[in-house]
Amino acid sequence: MAPYTGKSAQPAEAGSEDIGEEALRGELARLLDLRTGSDGMHSTAIPALKLYRFSHPTEPAHALQDPAVYVVVQGRKQVTLGDTTYVYDRSRYLAVSMELPVVSHVLEASPDEPYLCMTLTVDPRELAELIVETHRQVPRDDHDGRALYVTPLRASLLEGFLRLVRLLDTPEDIPVLAPLILREIDYRLLQSEQFGRLAQMAIGDGRLRRVSGAIAWIKEHFAEPLQVEALAHQVHMSPSALHHHFKAATAMSPLQYQKRLRLQEARRRLLSGGPTAEAVAYEVGYASASQFSREYARLFGQPPRRDAELVRGATAGGDPRIVP
Repeated sequence: MAPYTGKSAQPAEAGSEDIGEEALRGELARLLDLRTGSDGMHSTAIPALKLYRFSHPTEPAHALQDPAVYVVVQGRKQVTLGDTTYVYDRSRYLAVSMELPVVSHVLEASPDEPYLCMTLTVDPRELAELIVETHRQVPRDDHDGRALYVTPLRASLLEGFLRLVRLLDTPEDIPVLAPLILREIDYRLLQSEQFGRLAQMAIGDGRLRRVSGAIAWIKEHFAEPLQVEALAHQVHMSPSALHHHFKAATAMSPLQYQKRLRLQEARRRLLSGGPTAEAVAYEVGYASASQFSREYARLFGQPPRRDAELVRGATAGGDPRIVP
């Protein structure tokens, strides 16, 4: 499926949606509104399920997008990975198969109709079991290699999410019923046009699994010098293949990915009141404080200390548009 950029997207005409899907979205919006009394992320008694609420559009923010399925029931959000922008809303969900540095912001939200979203972490082992049980043939890398994509949201998937959210009202039922509903959701995900992409993450030694292994190594060793040849050997790929497939999945090279991790970790430490910018630069792996300052300003728009002061001041003032 080609990337959805949002440039030509128009809201659906009144009456064009199936009434059943509209009713499902309305019920989910009502339940999420009740369970998210304040803006931000809300954990639930089902560890894989998180709920989000924002009452205002937010400023573009750099973040690491967690591997998960993101289902919006009210509002609209935009995520930019590399040079491609993806918009997801009530009609299409976002799926991310590995941790990716992105720029994201809520496009549509208001106090009367806040942005409401559910995120579900999907277990590749559960997907693999379902693929084996249903005897489906696993295609060999028949997709473009992207690790982030949008897909039309079907009523069958919404029904599974609705049952999962309703289960939060009866916590005593969660240990028995949650695994069954999660299994149904996994099954519905595999029925989508993204089956090949999901299958390659769940089974075998496909390129997405190898790129995912490379990302895991970079995350664990982000402050250390990165030798692409050694990393390629670690994940059983040639350096050229690693570079090609890594960039296809993440829209950046392994070295660029490491740099983004370093800068975002540096920003996190500065925002939490960490030491001087120079000390943080060395902590995240920079050998030159001046190079760190230049690259930080290029990514975040301000030198390190000034950026931290501005963001802390805005969030302390309760600016609803700022999501650090």
